[in-house]
Amino acid sequence: MLPISYQVPAALVLLLCGVMACVAGFRLLRYVLAAFGFIIGGLAASSLLGTSETAYMIGAFLLGGVAGGVIMVAASFIGVALVGAGLGATAVTLAYTQVSGDPHPYVVILASVAGAWLATWLQRYVTIVGTAFGGAWALLVGGLALLGDQGKLAAAAAGQVWVPYPMHPAPGQAWVPWVWLALGVGGVLMQLYVTGGHSGRVVKKGKK
Repeated sequence: MLPISYQVPAALVLLLCGVMACVAGFRLLRYVLAAFGFIIGGLAASSLLGTSETAYMIGAFLLGGVAGGVIMVAASFIGVALVGAGLGATAVTLAYTQVSGDPHPYVVILASVAGAWLATWLQRYVTIVGTAFGGAWALLVGGLALLGDQGKLAAAAAGQVWVPYPMHPAPGQAWVPWVWLALGVGGVLMQLYVTGGHSGRVVKKGKK
Protein backbone atom coordinates (compact mmCIF):
# COMPACT_ATOMS: atom_id res chain seq x y z
CA MET A 1 0.00 0.00 0.00
CA LEU A 2 1.04 3.61 -0.41
CA PRO A 3 -0.15 6.85 1.26
CA ILE A 4 -2.55 8.93 -0.85
CA SER A 5 0.08 11.67 -1.25
CA TYR A 6 2.26 9.20 -3.17
CA GLN A 7 -0.53 7.91 -5.38
CA VAL A 8 0.10 10.20 -8.37
CA PRO A 9 3.82 9.37 -8.83
CA ALA A 10 3.08 5.69 -8.21
CA ALA A 11 0.30 5.77 -10.78
CA LEU A 12 2.61 7.47 -13.28
CA VAL A 13 5.26 4.78 -12.80
CA LEU A 14 2.62 2.08 -13.19
CA LEU A 15 1.34 3.74 -16.36
CA LEU A 16 4.80 3.96 -17.94
CA CYS A 17 5.67 0.38 -17.00
CA GLY A 18 2.35 -0.74 -18.44
CA VAL A 19 3.00 0.97 -21.75
CA MET A 20 6.48 -0.57 -21.95
CA ALA A 21 5.14 -4.06 -21.23
CA CYS A 22 2.12 -3.74 -23.50
CA VAL A 23 3.85 -2.55 -26.68
CA ALA A 24 7.34 -4.08 -26.31
CA GLY A 25 7.16 -6.73 -23.60
CA PHE A 26 8.81 -9.47 -25.66
CA ARG A 27 11.75 -7.33 -26.76
CA LEU A 28 12.23 -5.76 -23.31
CA LEU A 29 11.33 -8.79 -21.21
CA ARG A 30 14.11 -8.37 -18.63
CA TYR A 31 13.23 -4.72 -18.05
CA VAL A 32 9.54 -5.60 -17.79
CA LEU A 33 10.27 -8.32 -15.25
CA ALA A 34 12.47 -5.94 -13.23
CA ALA A 35 9.83 -3.19 -13.26
CA PHE A 36 6.94 -5.40 -12.23
CA GLY A 37 9.12 -7.24 -9.73
CA PHE A 38 9.83 -3.89 -8.11
CA ILE A 39 6.14 -2.98 -8.02
CA ILE A 40 4.97 -6.34 -6.67
CA GLY A 41 7.79 -6.58 -4.12
CA GLY A 42 7.20 -3.03 -2.95
CA LEU A 43 3.46 -3.50 -2.51
CA ALA A 44 3.94 -6.79 -0.70
CA ALA A 45 6.51 -5.35 1.73
CA SER A 46 4.69 -2.07 2.43
CA SER A 47 1.40 -3.88 3.09
CA LEU A 48 2.89 -5.26 6.30
CA LEU A 49 2.86 -1.80 7.88
CA GLY A 50 0.05 0.54 8.92
CA THR A 51 -0.86 3.70 7.04
CA SER A 52 0.27 5.87 9.99
CA GLU A 53 3.87 4.69 9.62
CA THR A 54 4.55 6.63 6.43
CA ALA A 55 8.35 6.75 6.60
CA TYR A 56 8.67 3.06 7.43
CA MET A 57 6.12 2.20 4.76
CA ILE A 58 8.07 4.03 2.07
CA GLY A 59 11.29 2.41 3.24
CA ALA A 60 9.68 -1.02 3.18
CA PHE A 61 8.29 -0.33 -0.29
CA LEU A 62 11.73 0.60 -1.65
CA LEU A 63 13.50 -2.34 -0.01
CA GLY A 64 10.81 -4.78 -1.06
CA GLY A 65 10.82 -3.31 -4.56
CA VAL A 66 14.56 -3.69 -4.96
CA ALA A 67 14.39 -7.25 -3.66
CA GLY A 68 11.50 -8.07 -5.99
CA GLY A 69 13.27 -6.55 -8.98
CA VAL A 70 16.51 -8.41 -8.27
CA ILE A 71 14.68 -11.70 -7.84
CA MET A 72 12.79 -11.27 -11.10
CA VAL A 73 15.92 -10.32 -13.05
CA ALA A 74 17.90 -13.17 -11.49
CA ALA A 75 15.12 -15.49 -12.56
CA SER A 76 14.89 -14.01 -16.05
CA PHE A 77 16.06 -17.30 -17.53
CA ILE A 78 12.73 -18.72 -16.43
CA GLY A 79 10.92 -15.46 -17.14
CA VAL A 80 8.82 -16.99 -19.89
CA ALA A 81 7.57 -19.66 -17.51
CA LEU A 82 6.73 -16.98 -14.94
CA VAL A 83 4.77 -15.03 -17.52
CA GLY A 84 2.93 -18.19 -18.52
CA ALA A 85 2.12 -18.99 -14.90
CA GLY A 86 0.70 -15.53 -14.38
CA LEU A 87 -1.31 -15.78 -17.56
CA GLY A 88 -2.73 -19.16 -16.50
CA ALA A 89 -3.73 -17.81 -13.09
CA THR A 90 -5.37 -14.78 -14.70
CA ALA A 91 -7.29 -16.93 -17.18
CA VAL A 92 -8.75 -19.25 -14.53
CA THR A 93 -9.63 -16.31 -12.30
CA LEU A 94 -11.40 -14.66 -15.21
CA ALA A 95 -13.39 -17.82 -15.90
CA TYR A 96 -14.41 -18.38 -12.28
CA THR A 97 -15.39 -14.79 -11.50
CA GLN A 98 -17.86 -14.88 -14.37
CA VAL A 99 -19.54 -18.01 -12.96
CA SER A 100 -19.14 -18.63 -9.23
CA GLY A 101 -16.75 -16.15 -7.64
CA ASP A 102 -13.09 -16.65 -6.79
CA PRO A 103 -11.42 -19.96 -7.74
CA HIS A 104 -10.00 -22.39 -5.19
CA PRO A 105 -6.24 -21.85 -4.57
CA TYR A 106 -5.48 -25.34 -5.89
CA VAL A 107 -7.21 -24.50 -9.16
CA VAL A 108 -5.10 -21.36 -9.49
CA ILE A 109 -1.93 -23.35 -8.76
CA LEU A 110 -2.79 -25.98 -11.39
CA ALA A 111 -3.60 -23.26 -13.92
CA SER A 112 -0.28 -21.56 -13.17
CA VAL A 113 1.63 -24.81 -13.67
CA ALA A 114 -0.19 -25.46 -16.94
CA GLY A 115 0.49 -21.91 -18.07
CA ALA A 116 4.19 -22.25 -17.27
CA TRP A 117 4.40 -25.50 -19.26
CA LEU A 118 2.63 -23.99 -22.26
CA ALA A 119 4.85 -20.93 -22.04
CA THR A 120 8.01 -23.00 -22.39
CA TRP A 121 6.48 -24.70 -25.41
CA LEU A 122 5.22 -21.56 -27.12
CA GLN A 123 7.68 -19.08 -25.68
CA ARG A 124 7.37 -16.14 -28.03
CA TYR A 125 3.60 -16.08 -28.30
CA VAL A 126 2.86 -16.69 -24.62
CA THR A 127 5.33 -13.99 -23.64
CA ILE A 128 3.76 -11.53 -26.05
CA VAL A 129 0.21 -12.26 -24.86
CA GLY A 130 1.18 -12.20 -21.18
CA THR A 131 3.14 -8.95 -21.32
CA ALA A 132 0.57 -7.28 -23.58
CA PHE A 133 -2.38 -7.97 -21.29
CA GLY A 134 -0.41 -7.46 -18.08
CA GLY A 135 0.91 -4.16 -19.38
CA ALA A 136 -2.53 -3.14 -20.62
CA TRP A 137 -4.01 -3.61 -17.16
CA ALA A 138 -1.14 -1.73 -15.51
CA LEU A 139 -1.47 1.27 -17.83
CA LEU A 140 -5.26 1.25 -17.43
CA VAL A 141 -5.08 1.25 -13.63
CA GLY A 142 -2.33 3.89 -13.66
CA GLY A 143 -4.32 6.06 -16.06
CA LEU A 144 -7.48 5.80 -13.96
CA ALA A 145 -5.57 6.71 -10.81
CA LEU A 146 -4.03 9.75 -12.53
CA LEU A 147 -7.53 10.84 -13.57
CA GLY A 148 -8.67 10.68 -9.96
CA ASP A 149 -10.43 7.32 -9.81
CA GLN A 150 -12.44 7.52 -6.59
CA GLY A 151 -12.32 3.76 -6.08
CA LYS A 152 -8.53 3.78 -5.89
CA LEU A 153 -8.54 6.82 -3.61
CA ALA A 154 -11.06 5.20 -1.27
CA ALA A 155 -9.03 1.98 -1.13
CA ALA A 156 -5.89 3.91 -0.25
CA ALA A 157 -7.69 5.92 2.43
CA ALA A 158 -9.07 2.74 3.97
CA GLY A 159 -5.58 1.28 4.27
CA GLN A 160 -6.14 -1.50 1.80
CA VAL A 161 -3.37 -2.96 -0.33
CA TRP A 162 -3.43 -1.38 -3.79
CA VAL A 163 -4.07 -4.53 -5.83
CA PRO A 164 -6.40 -4.06 -8.81
CA TYR A 165 -8.69 -6.88 -9.92
CA PRO A 166 -9.65 -6.77 -13.61
CA MET A 167 -12.82 -8.80 -13.20
CA HIS A 168 -14.15 -6.81 -10.24
CA PRO A 169 -14.53 -3.26 -11.58
CA ALA A 170 -15.93 -0.57 -9.35
CA PRO A 171 -19.64 0.28 -9.62
CA GLY A 172 -20.27 2.22 -12.81
CA GLN A 173 -17.06 0.96 -14.42
CA ALA A 174 -18.31 -2.14 -16.22
CA TRP A 175 -16.51 -0.83 -19.30
CA VAL A 176 -13.07 -1.34 -17.71
CA PRO A 177 -12.62 -5.06 -18.64
CA TRP A 178 -13.59 -4.29 -22.25
CA VAL A 179 -11.06 -1.47 -22.50
CA TRP A 180 -8.49 -3.81 -20.95
CA LEU A 181 -9.31 -6.43 -23.58
CA ALA A 182 -9.00 -3.90 -26.41
CA LEU A 183 -5.68 -2.58 -25.13
CA GLY A 184 -4.37 -6.11 -24.64
CA VAL A 185 -5.30 -7.16 -28.18
CA GLY A 186 -3.73 -3.97 -29.51
CA GLY A 187 -0.55 -4.71 -27.58
CA VAL A 188 -0.43 -8.27 -28.94
CA LEU A 189 -0.76 -7.03 -32.52
CA MET A 190 1.85 -4.33 -31.94
CA GLN A 191 4.35 -6.85 -30.63
CA LEU A 192 3.62 -9.45 -33.31
CA TYR A 193 4.01 -7.11 -36.27
CA VAL A 194 6.07 -4.13 -35.09
CA THR A 195 8.16 -4.41 -31.92
CA GLY A 196 8.49 -8.18 -31.51
CA GLY A 197 11.14 -8.58 -34.18
CA HIS A 198 9.22 -11.18 -36.21
CA SER A 199 8.46 -8.96 -39.20
CA GLY A 200 12.03 -7.72 -39.30
CA ARG A 201 13.40 -11.24 -39.61
CA VAL A 202 10.93 -12.03 -42.39
CA VAL A 203 11.99 -8.97 -44.40
CA LYS A 204 15.66 -9.81 -44.07
CA LYS A 205 15.06 -13.38 -45.10
CA GLY A 206 13.12 -12.20 -48.16
CA LYS A 207 15.94 -9.92 -49.22
CA LYS A 208 18.33 -12.81 -49.23
